[in-house]
Amino acid sequence: QVQLVESGGGLVQAGGSLRLSCAASGRTFSYYYMAWFRQGPGKEREFVASIYSTGGTIYYTEPVRGRFTISRDNAKNTVYLQMNSLKPEDTAVYYCAVRDYSDKEYRYWGQGTQVTVSS
Repeated sequence: QVQLVESGGGLVQAGGSLRLSCAASGRTFSYYYMAWFRQGPGKEREFVASIYSTGGTIYYTEPVRGRFTISRDNAKNTVYLQMNSLKPEDTAVYYCAVRDYSDKEYRYWGQGTQVTVSS
C-alpha cells in the first residue's frame, strides 16, 4: 500500500503564494501519476493537477492554469504544488493522490491540508 502525507497548507492573503508538499511511502510503482485534488466548503472534490512518473505528462484544471505548478522529486517520492496569485476561490482542503498507470482511478489518498485565502 501507499501512504501519503500532505503539508504546507495555511492562511494566505489573496495574491499570495503557497507551496504544498506530498510525501509518499510504502509500495512503489514503476509508472504512475501523482495528483492534487481539492474540495472547497460546500463543493464537490475537483481535480487540480497531475504529473506522470517521468515528469513528462502534466495536466491542470483550467482555473489554476498559469498560476499553479505541479512538480515532483522521484528520489524523495514527493510531489509539490506551487500556488501563486492565490484567490479566495482557491480556499479548500487539498488532497494528494496516487494511481498506477493501469488503474482507472486514484486509489491512494492523503489526509489533506487546509488552504485558506483571504481577500
